[in-house]
Amino acid sequence: MRGSFAASDRFGKSSLIEIRKMDGLTNFGCGFFQIDSTMRRMRTVIPAILILAASMWAIHPDVLAGEAPRATLQKLYPDLAVERPVSLQVSPDGTNRRFLVQQTGKILILPKEEAATEAKVFLDLTSSIQVEKDFEEGFLGLAFHPKYQENGRFYVTFSRQGPKRLVLAEYRVSTSNPDVADPTSERILLEVQEPEWNHNSGFLLFGHEDGMLYLCVGDGGLKNGVFLLAPKLTSWCGKVLRIDVDKRTGKREYGIPEDNPFVFTPNAAPEIWAYGLRNPWGGGIDPETGLFFLADVGQDLYEEINLIEKGRNYGWNYREGLHEFPGRRALLTSLGMEAQTEPKKDIVLTDPILEYNRAEGLSITGGYVYRGKAIPALTGMFLYGDWRFGNLWALEYDSDQKQVTANHVIEKPADPANPTVQPTGIWPDENGEPMYLDWRGAIFRLVPAE
Repeated sequence: MRGSFAASDRFGKSSLIEIRKMDGLTNFGCGFFQIDSTMRRMRTVIPAILILAASMWAIHPDVLAGEAPRATLQKLYPDLAVERPVSLQVSPDGTNRRFLVQQTGKILILPKEEAATEAKVFLDLTSSIQVEKDFEEGFLGLAFHPKYQENGRFYVTFSRQGPKRLVLAEYRVSTSNPDVADPTSERILLEVQEPEWNHNSGFLLFGHEDGMLYLCVGDGGLKNGVFLLAPKLTSWCGKVLRIDVDKRTGKREYGIPEDNPFVFTPNAAPEIWAYGLRNPWGGGIDPETGLFFLADVGQDLYEEINLIEKGRNYGWNYREGLHEFPGRRALLTSLGMEAQTEPKKDIVLTDPILEYNRAEGLSITGGYVYRGKAIPALTGMFLYGDWRFGNLWALEYDSDQKQVTANHVIEKPADPANPTVQPTGIWPDENGEPMYLDWRGAIFRLVPAE
């Protein structure tokens, strides 16, 4: 790292960490040295230099054991103009069409011929989306209704301003042309007020068994979890929300599932399924095991993968990964709220199943559990990668033992400054084979290595 450590935000936007002083607090990297006003004591809270020197894999240090599946990346659509792709979905209508979301505002239907040079525009929201900063705002998510073939409904997330918000909206396909959406069919289901431009998430997926729509929302942005929204059940920020798009509860444009965990909790938002997240970016529910894997982008030291379960608190901003997050203590101390730095005794924090530190990457991108046939050695593994360094992995998790048993390296660029792919998303094609979206405007498929 050439003598400096780097901090990241979503998409690994990095900046050098400097030594800086503020209100009696000195921050070296992300280790805080707290000095009281009388200078009688100095307490070190998780010095960054010690954490970075620790083992790369804090959970099960032997997870690197095992022979890595032999696979390589193959570039698709080399002559097709693609701009900042973030999601790729196959419509569940038997047509095997691939729908590509570009963060800049369009959904494209990728041509069946992978050597083609043009793609059809399914939906153009370029003039409808509003962004303050296009690095993390824009067109963010897409999910087709499980009964899309019958009802033509699909769901998208995107940014709008005045006030700043993440919008979840329903659209319908045109009744006269299956390759075009009806832009006048917009029905807004909910809008999440966002304090800042970053940490939107907007990741969407339907449950295979329950048919509910899961919406992931970031913690409100800026840094350090400064708005303290992720742990609060009164806010949608820093959460996984779960709603029923086929029903309506009261005046809502959607239904509240009766088995959501906080339906009867006073003052809690009943949409909440899980909480304590920073910026969820990519994941999937395994159709065979029902396990919900979700990647959560870290701040200064750790990226993590969680198994999302009903009612669980995943710790942000009390913790980053498995470790106390010193930024919370510093923040609350500066506000005169030091008594709130620790979680209450009745709050249980759920550990991530895996974390990695800045030696391996700066911004995690989650994928899905592989159930394709072309690479049998990957079967049942959760695919994920790092946006900044371009490292790609396949994670083995034993649901009976409830632990990671192996973490295989699929791709590790010789030069992290020039990786093969900077993954913004990892999605299955119509055959369940992995397609990696590159932030720089490219699409790859993972294929067996010769």
